[in-house]
Amino acid sequence: MKRKSVNPTYSMCVQPAFIIGTKNEDGTDNAKKLYDLKEHELSQIPGHEGGRNLVYICVKRGEPEYVLRIGGAEGRKAEDYLAEAEFVHYLAEGGAPVVDVIPSINGKLVESFSQDGKDYFVMLFSYAKGMLISDNGYRYRDGAPLEEYFYNTGKALGAIHRLSKVYKPVNRRFEFFDKYNREYIDELIPDEYEELKKEIKEHLELFHGLPVNERVYGLVHFDFSDGNYHIDMNTGDITVFDFDNCMYCWYMFDLANLWIHGTGWFQNEPDPEKRMAGMKGYFDTVLDGYRSETDISDEELSKLQLFLDMVLIENIVDEFECSKREGEEPDPEDIDELSARWGQLLW
Repeated sequence: MKRKSVNPTYSMCVQPAFIIGTKNEDGTDNAKKLYDLKEHELSQIPGHEGGRNLVYICVKRGEPEYVLRIGGAEGRKAEDYLAEAEFVHYLAEGGAPVVDVIPSINGKLVESFSQDGKDYFVMLFSYAKGMLISDNGYRYRDGAPLEEYFYNTGKALGAIHRLSKVYKPVNRRFEFFDKYNREYIDELIPDEYEELKKEIKEHLELFHGLPVNERVYGLVHFDFSDGNYHIDMNTGDITVFDFDNCMYCWYMFDLANLWIHGTGWFQNEPDPEKRMAGMKGYFDTVLDGYRSETDISDEELSKLQLFLDMVLIENIVDEFECSKREGEEPDPEDIDELSARWGQLLW
């Protein structure tokens, strides 16, 4: 079975037009000194619209060893970067299948420098072994069933959530409602999309009624999808990266995102009953993997449609944010396509 791409994601929220300095310096000289990368060749990952970071693969003797990320997004503080780095390092130390954060020569998980009056924040990550499944034409490893892949994605996410449930942060990331609130929606989305804004606000009220406790709510990846992990095609092992969007939210959000990204495996099936049966088998297998690491109640799973709408709102907000960062008007067709998905993602 070959998967059709759905809502393709991009590693590390890469920025295409992010120029540091007045002479097109990109900050890599500073970064190479901070992380003793003088023997590494740096290869920049191509950017995408609305990205926030410069990202480089650090290659030594022909082999990728690290990933260097330089960020300077408006609205992000030093504490936000530190909170991300501390969480990722905690997960790696706890045995979750994630990349680790590599300290600088100064022993810091996050370094910073200033150019032209702006602060930039630097992090170095271990390189995730394997490859994106999209780079393999959405073909899984030879001789292994897709069910193994589905199980492993759930297991990887479950390991992250299991550790998150007992995580005690030093620096704290932001909460879901710090960003997704009526005031921000009014500020971000133009009045010409008044009906869309009304729909989002009504859903935000529903989200406010959800329980918030350590069993169902904590620090989540918030972009867990096949664009943000590598697969070792020899073993099937998954290594997760790009926690740039991590925030405090319901664990069901990450599972709903997995549901949406799983639809690509079955959306070419013309028979709706077979399509739904395929999705049920997919998600049941994901949940088997997830529950091998941590629990999720049937009560929480019964709210899947609501969390699918939450993911949709994140996608819509991201569309407007990307347009704003690029200084462009949002594409009405893209917005209409997203808006048409309300309540339809369960098939």
